[in-house]
Amino acid sequence: MTTREPLPMETGAWVVDRPGPVGGPGPGPLVWEHRPLDPPGPREILVEVEACGVCRTDLHLAEGDLSPRTARRTPGHEVVGHVLAAGSEVGEFTVGDRAGVAWLARTCGRCGYCRSGRENLCPDSRYTGWDRHGGYAWHVTADARYAYRLPEGPPAEELAPLLCAGIIGYRALERAELPTGGLLGIYGFGASAHLTAQIALARGARVAVFTRSEAARRLALELGAAFAGDSYDPPPQPLDAAVLFAPVGGLVPAALTALDRGGTLAVAGIHLTDIPSLDYQRHLFQERTLRSVTANTRADGLAFLAEAARARPVVHVSRYPLRRADAALADLAADRVTGVAVLVPE
Repeated sequence: MTTREPLPMETGAWVVDRPGPVGGPGPGPLVWEHRPLDPPGPREILVEVEACGVCRTDLHLAEGDLSPRTARRTPGHEVVGHVLAAGSEVGEFTVGDRAGVAWLARTCGRCGYCRSGRENLCPDSRYTGWDRHGGYAWHVTADARYAYRLPEGPPAEELAPLLCAGIIGYRALERAELPTGGLLGIYGFGASAHLTAQIALARGARVAVFTRSEAARRLALELGAAFAGDSYDPPPQPLDAAVLFAPVGGLVPAALTALDRGGTLAVAGIHLTDIPSLDYQRHLFQERTLRSVTANTRADGLAFLAEAARARPVVHVSRYPLRRADAALADLAADRVTGVAVLVPE
């Protein structure tokens, strides 16, 4: 192991104690604790957290929509920090490097999905903040092979959302197969959507946004969207492609109805409420396509970070002290966050 100074003996972190609603009366699902800080393994890096984005997946985990893989897990998978220590077999980072720790934490590397470039479908995949402790903490340990080298210049709170909101949005945009210059519909306009819209606009697309939040509609227009309406409003013209970010299954028929012939709807969430019955002629005929989006590959992450460095999307950040992670999740659940919430250690 390589380190420049003695490592801390313990770290502070939030854990999901009992999954349940956030923001209600009584104690919520998150509990702050101190625990021993183990040194990194041979292929791991230990990162001191500068910032951690608050993702809707964290909310699903805290509230029990996603079943916890293990008890008392620390959420958070949009982590920016500096390497405090590196294992003996790590060649990707040295102590002091800035690193990003994202959702995909490990894959087997041997199955047919991994060998064919589809490691996001690996049955043995593991995830930061779900299978292993995440970034709602002072420190996080990660497999160096699944972390990203990050530049020193940009503020940590602006880089953090790129590591999930940005990467997942990028994969969803690719899955939607938007034609050059086409009209992209975006349903829901939170952290991932406001970044994806800017990438699509930088590619020369037009964007129509559908969201129940008036503040989010204003932001969409400020960022260059051609149209911003309520969630179930009809589009100004048929959509060439669409991405559903809101975890609302009832929007699937609405989005499919809004698609032009041959259009594709990509559903970007890890959790979705039940989808109502679909009418074949109205929703799917004329070669409309409905696709899901599952995690991402490391190649997606590298490609998106390179594109983001060129396009420089504006990241609309609401900062929260790390000790107010429970308030950040409550605000996210109540749609009080415009853009993206980011936790910053005090």
